[in-house]
Amino acid sequence: MTDNHDRGLQFDLATLLGRRRALTLLGGAGLTLVACAPTTPTAANPSTTTGTSATAGQALAAIPEETAGPYPGDGSNGPNALTQSGIVRSDIRSSFGSSTRTAEGVRLTIDLTVQKEDGTPFAGAAVYLWHCDINGDYSMYSDRVKTENFLRGVQEADSSGKLGFVSVFPGAYAGRWPHIHFEVYPGLGEATRAGNKITTSQLALPETTCKEVYGTTGYTQSVRNMGRTSLEQDMVFRDGVDHQMATMSGSTGSGYTASLTFAVQG
Repeated sequence: MTDNHDRGLQFDLATLLGRRRALTLLGGAGLTLVACAPTTPTAANPSTTTGTSATAGQALAAIPEETAGPYPGDGSNGPNALTQSGIVRSDIRSSFGSSTRTAEGVRLTIDLTVQKEDGTPFAGAAVYLWHCDINGDYSMYSDRVKTENFLRGVQEADSSGKLGFVSVFPGAYAGRWPHIHFEVYPGLGEATRAGNKITTSQLALPETTCKEVYGTTGYTQSVRNMGRTSLEQDMVFRDGVDHQMATMSGSTGSGYTASLTFAVQG
């Protein structure tokens, strides 16, 4: 891991402090965010970890706005993957363009359902999703993978607001709880122009599943890093994950599926 992540955490502080001031102002309206405790899977069955993902069609408050961090790859801080040919894809495990290197790690399918606050599907919405690799590095930025663009992709929601990605389970790096970044755009055209973004947020991964994955080959560093933080300490998730905690299913052998239904304004 490079020192870039420490610099990146400081980079995030202004955005996060702004969000917490907003939450304080909303306190009088009865807004309560409570960190969830994932359930422990039974030994006889593949892992099923229950998060707090809502049922599609249920009215929801909009997912909290979060920092994109220092490695967004959307042109706001250096390189821009969104305008590159090949970014619209569901399988984001490999780089596209001049490199075809594939990221290592336990398979992770990410199923998202995007809706409006009244519960109606946000058909045609586009989601740009990215996360770190097994070592906690971000493609296009971190020294070891600066020439790669894997673990980044864009997908368009269908008529039910559903879309999905095939990826690998991200590692844990120092100072952050395991997470996945994403941005929502009103349509595919806006996403591939990196313009008219609706919201930026992050998806949290449940502790039980993280511990299962980090017990497999290649994730040794993640065991140490995750042991030094918690959801309550994480600079993004410590004010609650009610709208951001994925529901998990699967196993280390067959791979996992992370599901989240969330709302955006509009």
